Amino acid sequence: MRNLWIFISRYNAFFLFIIFFTIGVYLTVKNNAYQRSVTLNSTNEVVGSAYERLNVFKRYLNLGMVNDSLAAENAKLKTQILALTTIDTAKDVKVIDTVTRQQYTYLPAKVIKNSITLRNNIITVNKGSLDGLESGMAVIAPQKGVVGFIRDVSAHLATIQSLLHKDARISVTLKKNHALGSLVWGEGNFDIKKAFIKEVPNHIKMSIGDTVITSGYGSFPAGILVGKISKTNVATNDNFLSAELNLFTDFSTLQYVYVVKDKLATEQKNLENVAKTNEQ
Repeated sequence: MRNLWIFISRYNAFFLFIIFFTIGVYLTVKNNAYQRSVTLNSTNEVVGSAYERLNVFKRYLNLGMVNDSLAAENAKLKTQILALTTIDTAKDVKVIDTVTRQQYTYLPAKVIKNSITLRNNIITVNKGSLDGLESGMAVIAPQKGVVGFIRDVSAHLATIQSLLHKDARISVTLKKNHALGSLVWGEGNFDIKKAFIKEVPNHIKMSIGDTVITSGYGSFPAGILVGKISKTNVATNDNFLSAELNLFTDFSTLQYVYVVKDKLATEQKNLENVAKTNEQ
């Protein structure tokens, strides 16, 4: 306390100046319309600028929540689009309730770990068995492109066997003529933007720029965009055609993915197991 009084007494002239200056400014602004107008305008501009910067900062802090909500909304819209494009045309077209006929639904998941530099790359997401995830489910990118398959699942997390993996193999087809092939990665080229379509019949003509999509055989719905052919007649050791393609999925920027839930997966698996048992 004593030091405070010493400080005040030492700089009392400065403090008196500040007090009288403040009083003078107050009286000037209060009693003069022009100065009052200028002061109010300047104050409003400063306060407005401060609020604008604060709002920008708040929006930045809420980006994670906004991204989560957008991913969920996109998944809902993709599911609705999928329902509209998979209506059974053999039935009465006046049927409105297409949801009960819908085979696939999408679940958004956030990527929390992603490797792209290994021979066998794995992605970790923030959804697990409590969200309905199971091993073998297909995973696609938010805009377009395939990502991989659900591999291991815990209660709250799951790992994805990325397409950038030596064991990844996806049934695909050429969009222009529906010729079947297999999508693989890492056949002598570990570029994360390229893959190969193999086992295409010899009589099929492939051209640079042809679009490759999923065939619908396996966990992926039919028609998911995969990539465009960039090089044809890639040499292989079999009697089939092969080609290199540029992938639509950019694995280096993945932040969200969509897990594809197939409502008929369990039924199909059980039926196929019965068929295998009967053949033995």
